[in-house]
Amino acid sequence: MTYLSTISTYLPPWEKAGRRLPGGDEDTVTMAVEAGQAALDSASPVRPAHDAQACVERVVLVTRDLPLLEGGNAAALLAGLGLPRDIEVVERIGGAPTALDAVLSARPRTLVIAADLDPAGAGAALVAAEGLHLRPVSRVNRSLPVMTRSGDGAAHSYDDPRLLRERGLKESLRQAGPQDKATVVAGVPHGQAKALCAGEPPRLPTLGASATMFALAALAERGASAPALLVASEQAMLTAAAADATPAAGTAPVTVLRLEPEARPVPVARHTPGPEIPLSLAAYERAFDSKVRWEAARCDGCGTLAYPPRHRCRECGAESRWSSVPLPRRAEVYTAVTVHVPVPGLSTPFSLAMVQLAGLDVRVLVKTTASEAGSVAIGDTGRMTLRRVAVRSGVPDYGYAFWPDGAAGHAEVTA
Repeated sequence: MTYLSTISTYLPPWEKAGRRLPGGDEDTVTMAVEAGQAALDSASPVRPAHDAQACVERVVLVTRDLPLLEGGNAAALLAGLGLPRDIEVVERIGGAPTALDAVLSARPRTLVIAADLDPAGAGAALVAAEGLHLRPVSRVNRSLPVMTRSGDGAAHSYDDPRLLRERGLKESLRQAGPQDKATVVAGVPHGQAKALCAGEPPRLPTLGASATMFALAALAERGASAPALLVASEQAMLTAAAADATPAAGTAPVTVLRLEPEARPVPVARHTPGPEIPLSLAAYERAFDSKVRWEAARCDGCGTLAYPPRHRCRECGAESRWSSVPLPRRAEVYTAVTVHVPVPGLSTPFSLAMVQLAGLDVRVLVKTTASEAGSVAIGDTGRMTLRRVAVRSGVPDYGYAFWPDGAAGHAEVTA
């Protein structure tokens, strides 16, 4: 038995031809952080660093679009989520069935996150002792490799939709045995899912691993009295689970959070070719915690804050007497500028903002995100969010950007 206390979803604000697309500063790690952080903040609205372990003791990330780093992406993922470095992280390659398998096999205090790049989206589910009740119904593993990926990351497609539909999903459903019609099918286009479901299924914005999370969120919001059947499919693989969204008497309900801003056209930009900025791994390692964990240094002698961290305190002159202090995620624009001049290796135009962090005498210079260049003004409020600053020598370089409140869309439902 599996119980989910919180389900969160995230969609990037950009859309083309009806499909959500990641921004130029997004990848699966940043989207996973968006979804996972929403789930953690709901589980513990005031979540100091020492309390994070009480919420989560294991993180599972499911996607087919991981940045291919030797050693994995655990450090950046945990840092962005604000979780301790010693938490176990499992990276699983797969689509909708793999994400559902990860949820069904997870023990309490596991955060399962799924993310996709095309269509883009992410979702997270926090496994707990009560909430949305899931139980496995059937699982079918068959081979029908209509999509393969070579060692260099190039995808190869055997483009035959009829074969995929007839010998893939339909045959796997037949082999799964007799059961009620599905309430929702994750991993296939809406038209195909509609033909396989009883009634009108929810429209899911993604087709990969995160489709399972969007399906779970939809089932939790519906709160049907009878168990609902969720089928997750990819090629010829299938996993089915029954979901009972009505909590037992005396138990806590499931919370659904949706960070799904209104879709907007992809901004027009031009990319100027030029030499790549080389990566200094020594500088990368020194700056990692402050940049990705969003931490300042506090002088143990006089209490002065420094961001980025310094070797010598500018107030009392003390050296190597510093403590790490988490920085607030809320900020206000102190001043801003938009760059139109072509910059080698970057897309222009883009906006830079000097923001004042809430409650601290600290200002930082950051890019803006999730908004059109030139749309941010002095006095605008927003939040700091993890973004991919650049890719240097093949290494994703993460940092924080300013997401103005006017570009956000956030809804919370307790079912």
